[in-house]
Amino acid sequence: MNTSKITVLRFYVLVRKFFLDHLKKITADTLGWLTAIVLHAATVPSMIALMTALSDRLPNLDVILFIWTALVLLFARAIILRDQLNIITIGAGFIAQAVMMAFVLYK
Repeated sequence: MNTSKITVLRFYVLVRKFFLDHLKKITADTLGWLTAIVLHAATVPSMIALMTALSDRLPNLDVILFIWTALVLLFARAIILRDQLNIITIGAGFIAQAVMMAFVLYK
């Protein structure tokens, strides 16, 4: 075998090892973090439309309760796992949503 084939094979083994060993954990953690952000962002468009008087419709209560229940469960999971990034992200999201709701309520 010539050296270029050996080099390509080594590169392939290194890339495969990276994807199989490291990327799974990075992807799982990243997806968990992105889940919290997307759940928080689900109510943002309707709250902004309500605050700017583009709409007078509130989001459905059942949708909000499901979203907040999921966020509370993710927050509890982050506390149990001592995952500081998710604790801070979800906590900041709760604060931001509370502020938006306060603006709507005291408008």
